[in-house]
Parts: sequence; structure tokens; C-alpha cells
Amino acid sequence: MQKDYYRIIIFSGLTLLLNLLIIRFSFNFPKEQAVSLMGFGTLGKLSMFTGRSIRILGCIGLIGSIIPFVKKFNRYVNLSFFTTAFTTVSAIILWAAVGSLFDIVGLLDLSLRLSTPIVLGAMAGMLCERTGVINIAIEGMMLTSACIGFTASLYLNNIWIGLFCAILSGGIIALLHAFLSITMITDQIVSGTVINILAVGLTGFIRRSFLLKARLTRTAILPIIEVPLLSKIPILGIIIFTNQPIVFLMMGLVVFISIMLFKTRWGLRTRSIGEHPEAADTVGINVFKMRYLNVILGGSIAGLAGAWFSLETTGSFDDMMTNGKGFIALAAMIFGKWHPVGAFTGGLIFGFFDALQIIFQIKNIPIPPQFLWMLPYVITMIVLAGVIGKSIPPAAIGVPYRKQ
Repeated sequence: MQKDYYRIIIFSGLTLLLNLLIIRFSFNFPKEQAVSLMGFGTLGKLSMFTGRSIRILGCIGLIGSIIPFVKKFNRYVNLSFFTTAFTTVSAIILWAAVGSLFDIVGLLDLSLRLSTPIVLGAMAGMLCERTGVINIAIEGMMLTSACIGFTASLYLNNIWIGLFCAILSGGIIALLHAFLSITMITDQIVSGTVINILAVGLTGFIRRSFLLKARLTRTAILPIIEVPLLSKIPILGIIIFTNQPIVFLMMGLVVFISIMLFKTRWGLRTRSIGEHPEAADTVGINVFKMRYLNVILGGSIAGLAGAWFSLETTGSFDDMMTNGKGFIALAAMIFGKWHPVGAFTGGLIFGFFDALQIIFQIKNIPIPPQFLWMLPYVITMIVLAGVIGKSIPPAAIGVPYRKQ
């Protein structure tokens, strides 16, 4: 209890200091001279005095930082953390919007699209690890699927067949991981690492031997779909209901897997195997079959994430084009505490900061993009440290099951 109290004091003290710095920063903008202009799509534009607005945000964050000192309850640390995160990011955006229009709707729309492969990868990892199989091969599955999907689309001249091939290739790579980890009882981290290395070599070979020799090196991308009526809703219509197919599939899978995992017999069996496979076996659950099924399903979803890179975004394939998104997906999964909605939230956070640093580079804002990109990792480390709630994995994760 005393240890928790000291942790609350230290963390709340840091958020308190940060909000004081935000308030101090607000005085750098002359009163009623510096104006921030925010765009909200069809709802129009909103102008506000920069210094005054940042000062109000700092005061809100200050109140959130003080509450844990007064209440001395661990749950108020969450309030302090998220309030400070909101005020800090909002203050940075207001500063970036001084003298020019900052499109908030465009930022949120780009955030959702950039979060798509991360959320899909996080759900792929979650399906595996909920049954006790560590999957750090998500990066390799995504990279292979991006390559195979694009190659099939290029040579067969059909992007939908390419999408199917990407999903299928992700499942096949996952089958290899399942065979090594479950049947051969290979160390699961070693198996995942081998698959990642294999993916780099395999995709590099395909690109140099086939793609660079092809007459065309670029294909069409998946079309943008507008949901009738719903796409006309202000703000939400652009962000949610006007998107490409894989973005829609990502949002649908979050809902579907949440229901399946916590409301069905399959979900109960999946979670029981991840917590105590021996007990699950004694009541007649086939542990090996369930683990194989979940790992392959996870690989197929990772294949869908890989297709996002080559078939929905660029219409081409380059070496290492997934750029570590598979590992970021693992961080989002841990941040979300192995829950689909939590993984979706974690993916959105990573996607938001990725979109923010892209927009800042376009607007030539003098903030190093690496600083913005590292913030989601800082948040993940805070979660892992237990400051805003401990992230506890399934009990049997990484432990091979041997039937007695």
C-alpha cells in the first residue's frame, strides 16, 4: 500500500509539473494577437486565442493532477494521466494552428487509417496469446502477405484475388509458427524470430526475381466506399463511414472478436486454454486443436494487415515496407491488456501520433517527428510499469503444453 502511495505521489507530481509548464508556455503568445484556426469539416472553422486557450487547458490538467493528492486513490492516477495527455497534445495542436488552418477532421481520419494495420496486428497477436502462444512473428506475417498479395494482384490483374492471397499467405505462415511452437515445442520467441527473418529474405527474393522484372510495378488500390446516408453525417461520415474496405473490416473485426471472445463457447475455451490448459484438457477441450485454430486465424488477420500496405495504400511493394508495424501492434496489444477494444484504443493512439507527425512535417512545425513518434511507446512503458493499471498477460503464455 505504501509503495502504491509513493508511486501515485511521484507520477502525479510529474503530471503537475508538466501542466505548470503548459501554463507557463501559454504566456509566450501575446494576448489577443496569436490566433489558432481549427477546421471541423462541414461544420466550418473555429478560431480561438492561442495563449488563453492553452492556459485553460493547463488549468484543467492542473486540476486533474491535484486530485490524486487529495483523494489518495490509485484510480485517480488514470484521471491525472489521461487529462495531462489530452491537455499536452491539445496545446501542441493549438500552437501548430497559429496563423494557419489545422484540419482536425483530416487528422482524425488519417489517424484511423494509419491505425488499421496496428489494430489488425494487435488482434492477430491477441488471438494467439489468448491461447498461450506468443506471436512475435506478426511483422513477418504482415510483410509476407503484403508481398504475396501485391504479386498476385499484379500478375492476375485482380486486386480482390490479391487480397484473398494476402490473407491466405498470412494463414500459411501462421501454420508454420503453430507447427514449430505447438507440435515441435520450439521456443515460441525463437520460432517468431525465425519467421521474421524468413519473411525478409523471401519477400526480397520475390521482389528482385519477379516484381522488378515485371512490365508494371504498380497496381490500382482498393476503392473508397461511402456508406449510404451514414457518410453524410458531419465529421463522423468522413472519419468512419467513408473509407476503404480493410478499414471497415478492421472496425468490424474489433466488434466481432469482442463478442466471440467474451460471449461464446469458443471464446470461453480460448481464454481457458490461455490460463490453464491442463484444466481445459480435463474437461474435454482439445488444446492442440484450439491453439492451431487461433494461431492460423491470427495469421489470417495479420495477412489482412499486410494487404493494407500494398493493396490499400500504395499499390506497390517495397522491401521492409511494413516498417516495424508488427512490433508496434504487439505494444498496442499489451497496452490494451489483451482485449479487442483495448487493442483498438492502443492502435488509435499510435495511429494518431503517426498522423500528427506527418501533418507537422507537412506544415514545417519545428518539433522533431521522432519525439511525437516515441510518445506511444512512453505510454506503453507507463502501462507496463503499472502506473495506470497493471497489464497482466494470460497465465500460460509461452508455456508449451505436453499432454500427460
